[in-house]
Amino acid sequence: MSTATLTSAPVTLTEGAKAEIRKLRSQQELNEDFGLRVGVEGGGCSGMNYVLGFDQKKDGDQEYMIDDIKIYMNKAHGLYLVGMEIDFQNGLNARGFTFNNPNATSTCGCGSSFAV
Repeated sequence: MSTATLTSAPVTLTEGAKAEIRKLRSQQELNEDFGLRVGVEGGGCSGMNYVLGFDQKKDGDQEYMIDDIKIYMNKAHGLYLVGMEIDFQNGLNARGFTFNNPNATSTCGCGSSFAV
């Protein structure tokens, strides 16, 4: 398993997303082996779902740093996620992480499912 960290992440995090990720990480008291997993999986009403959660590095993962946030992403998922912005909304109408993916040809109302 490679330990190299690549410098340019294929996704970006807004300041709101970074703040929420730091808060969640602190609440869960995770050790340094854990990073934020960003990826995709089959399913959902549009064909693919976003994956976002804390995890340990696995075979086939690439590692990135966005400020002080370690990101793990399976290299095959980069094709679907390059250029995506992850935000966190904390308003009256919406609360949670949102995904602005320029590669998505369609999305569903839930905001966590897309097609390419």
